[in-house]
Amino acid sequence: MSAVFLACHSILELDARHPFTARALLDAQAMHRLVMSGFHGWVEDGADDARAQLQVLHTANADLKQGTLTVVVQSRVQPDWTRIPSAALKGAPGVILVEEKIETGRRYRFRAVVNPARMSDRHLRPSEIPPEGRSHMKRLADTTPDHARRWFAERLQPPGEPPVGDRGVRRIGAFGDPATLVTRVLPKIAGASGKPKLRIGRAEIRGELTVTSPDVFADVLTTGLGHARAYGCGLILIKPVPIRPNG
Repeated sequence: MSAVFLACHSILELDARHPFTARALLDAQAMHRLVMSGFHGWVEDGADDARAQLQVLHTANADLKQGTLTVVVQSRVQPDWTRIPSAALKGAPGVILVEEKIETGRRYRFRAVVNPARMSDRHLRPSEIPPEGRSHMKRLADTTPDHARRWFAERLQPPGEPPVGDRGVRRIGAFGDPATLVTRVLPKIAGASGKPKLRIGRAEIRGELTVTSPDVFADVLTTGLGHARAYGCGLILIKPVPIRPNG
């Protein structure tokens, strides 16, 4: 059994000291606009689901000592990065086509930044309680390495298991040893404009996965994992583990 994962990857190296980039570091909404600036004209202006239609996911890493912000953008179409000021770029954007044949039993090293949200009905102000018949649960931004590991482990899909878990959790079509996952809590990101209350907890997870359901794995690689996908969470980057010759 196999499936094909096909996407466009862009690698942007930005000058963190340039005002255009500095704004994106300070404001999650500005970072979102930076990423989506490469896709002008592909969908109708103002479309609420533009990111989902274009299957845009991204992850960003700042090296403050070197003054560099690296942004990896994944999409279903090829972007145009000419809207980014040339002075903000440290080099020409790299754009490559990624095509990977996903097969059962294939092993991959992976890295993902996720929003391991957990829900709680505590700390809700009276004004925050929704109308009767809707959930009173509130998504919390705080997390710990152990919680992030458990959150990801619940989404692993052992051989023979369905793509949706007992609690309705969407699985990823691959399995691995949760004890070997390396987790690191990242700084929260917030919105300084548009949604001042926006605050997103993040964790980086690294490890090794073995594909158990190629279609499901290819789908999660394409559409992302978890919440806050518009703000740099959910993109799973993979690298095949070399196949050792027999003997």
